[in-house]
Amino acid sequence: MKSFLKLIRWKNLLLIALIQVLIKYALFQPFNVDVTLNGFGFSLLVIATLCIAAAGNIINDIYDIDTDLINKPEKVIVSKSISEPKAFNLFLVLTIIGVCIGFYLSNLIDKTGFAAIFIFTSALLYLYSSSFKQTILIGNIIVSVLVAMSIIIVGLFDLLPVITPENQQAQLTMFKILLDYALFAFMINLLREIIKDIEDIKGDTKANMRTLPIVIGRNRATKVLFVLSFIPLFAATYYIITYLYKYQVAVVYFLLFVIAPLLYFTIKIFKANNKNELHHLSNVLKLIMFFGVLSLLLYKFNYILIN
Repeated sequence: MKSFLKLIRWKNLLLIALIQVLIKYALFQPFNVDVTLNGFGFSLLVIATLCIAAAGNIINDIYDIDTDLINKPEKVIVSKSISEPKAFNLFLVLTIIGVCIGFYLSNLIDKTGFAAIFIFTSALLYLYSSSFKQTILIGNIIVSVLVAMSIIIVGLFDLLPVITPENQQAQLTMFKILLDYALFAFMINLLREIIKDIEDIKGDTKANMRTLPIVIGRNRATKVLFVLSFIPLFAATYYIITYLYKYQVAVVYFLLFVIAPLLYFTIKIFKANNKNELHHLSNVLKLIMFFGVLSLLLYKFNYILIN
């Protein structure tokens, strides 16, 4: 069980579940917006999302066996704790469960076309692991888009089906908030993906991959990260100035738990030159993502005005 939990990256899955739950119960519910899913339907959406994400983690580890044996041999699970055929069967089972639940859920809300989201996501995760991961930035962008999609999908299934002329403004306002969070998640995850590529440059080079640090060099890739880190930093600052400036608690929260860590990351990444420093900064980005997710609780307590 321990090996299985590590294989599916249970901590990452927990973060996905947390943000979806907070969207539903800390953002939508307190403001009484019209929603489609009851508790059962929403639970199905979370389970489908987690199954497909877990399957993506498994297939990624299967294709990364050779590179992981070089980059992080102590963390290799597939071929050591769990055989490759068993891991592939787990991938298939989780994918089928996720897609079937997605298909059922799409029919439940009378949006059968939405089932394609789960099929497309599963296919994209497989193609990422087998092909796109080896291409400069393409793989990084794909994974980051899928992370953002785990946020947007709540709005697609819970808000979109019940939009009417009367509630359109409220529904679109909520959807805009989701898009803001999804964009932030995309930017933070993209930074993490590039950091992981820099960390894994040794094994990736032997596997003939074409990641950013391999193509332009480790030092230049670090400088690219430094430049890219200003985007979420400025975006978060703009968000505070535009939407939160009247709400002291919200401003303090974002300054302490989002802006300050982002600024720390920007400063440290400029001179980061070894694997330990890069791994530390990757964990800093995880914390930023976590605290960004928790900021959804601020809406529940009315510290943020929804216009």
